[in-house]
Amino acid sequence: MAAESKIDPMHQFQIDALGGGVLDGTPFIFTNSALWMLIVFGAILLFMWGGMKRELIPGRWQAAAEMLTGFASGLAIGNIGPEGKKYVPWIFTVFTFILFSNFMGMMPFGVFEAAHPFTVTSQFSITGVLAIISFSIVLIVGFWKHGFKFFGLFVPHGTPLPLLPLIVPIEMISFLVRPFSLALRLFVAMIAGHILVDVFGYFIVNGINAGTPMGYFVATLSFVFIAGVNALELLVCAIQAYVFALLTSLYINDAVHLH
Repeated sequence: MAAESKIDPMHQFQIDALGGGVLDGTPFIFTNSALWMLIVFGAILLFMWGGMKRELIPGRWQAAAEMLTGFASGLAIGNIGPEGKKYVPWIFTVFTFILFSNFMGMMPFGVFEAAHPFTVTSQFSITGVLAIISFSIVLIVGFWKHGFKFFGLFVPHGTPLPLLPLIVPIEMISFLVRPFSLALRLFVAMIAGHILVDVFGYFIVNGINAGTPMGYFVATLSFVFIAGVNALELLVCAIQAYVFALLTSLYINDAVHLH
């Protein structure tokens, strides 16, 4: 009797050491996560290099690159104001990295075990670092521009004096939770969709292997469900990159203007 296949949806998020012992004896470990971050970085460089031709009549590649940079610039300036030009590089960086990481993690390379895609944004350590950098920029900008007046951010305009002991701690907690919520939102969105696809993929395999009418029905239903989830995930990939960049620009705006 053939052994039953076991569902292990978390296996796709496992970080494995690569390199074949090349880094043995050193404090460094090259992992599949690091490999896919390099792949994402290379894809971004290739995309931007191909879009920097500066032709008078742009081709599709140049138009796509200009649209991406224009979108990030509009996001920063639209939410921060004229001073937002200073922060366009980071807004563009974080938006592009998350967008490419999300989409490349969904590439259909899973049929080749050695080339199985790894979604780096499904790791809380990665999303956490991005959130910490964004939060650090907010703190640096806030204290650089306003000094100790930056603490005025925790006192909403028009708050009655008797309510300050209650409102100020709430505002401070809300502010300190920002990096955690930034990282957690992206991490959960990426990991949830991948788990659903993996689980229902096992349903398809086991349904076909069962060889019964009910098995084929379950396999067909699971296939339809996976198609829908994949379409939704493509939308979520873009939305999560946009939300992360948008919230980052709004948080920087608070630090710049003390809203």
